[in-house]
Amino acid sequence: MKKIITVSIVDDEAGLREHIAGYLAAAGNIRCKSAYASAEEALAHLPQDEPDVILMDINLGEMDGIECVRRLTALMPAAQVLMLTVFEDADQIFRALAAGASGYLLKRMPPKKLLEAIEEVVAGGSPMSASIARKVVHSFKATPAHGNEMADLSPREKSVLDGLAEGLAYKQIADQLGVSIHTVRNYIRRIYEKLHVRSRTEAVAKFLRK
Repeated sequence: MKKIITVSIVDDEAGLREHIAGYLAAAGNIRCKSAYASAEEALAHLPQDEPDVILMDINLGEMDGIECVRRLTALMPAAQVLMLTVFEDADQIFRALAAGASGYLLKRMPPKKLLEAIEEVVAGGSPMSASIARKVVHSFKATPAHGNEMADLSPREKSVLDGLAEGLAYKQIADQLGVSIHTVRNYIRRIYEKLHVRSRTEAVAKFLRK
């Protein structure tokens, strides 16, 4: 029997919170533990809720979701936060990843894909909608990394990066390399770590500069 994964939702749209909670409940092994309409409420309660995964919107009002992630990361270092938003511009993506988000998803994604992303992040992956992953990779290619960061990537990691740049799905990359999807996800996570795109604001600025 699969372990129950607990999820908290932070979104200012009540209808959307209820909708997401509904199809999380239908998944069987995923439960909505709590839901909040603002970043302030989330910061006040999530450290006590201790969910496995947090679904975070960006446009929350006075404090946005990215700043909320930054503060939650300090309060809950092990928190797995997935951005779930309508924004897909590069600046928002990199700000969210630099703040500590573990993945970046678009609200228009099918419910089944969201459930898969929740399971993926719990398993150690960094799920992203396909269009978001392409933007990330294109940003890597547009601006060379400082020092030997790109050289630090293994041949396999470079192959995975090339696959993402071509818009290939994880399964297609896995088939090309003769490995499992889980292995591809681990490669992607290491790529983000080696290129310093998830933990340092300075790295984000480096990849975004014109």
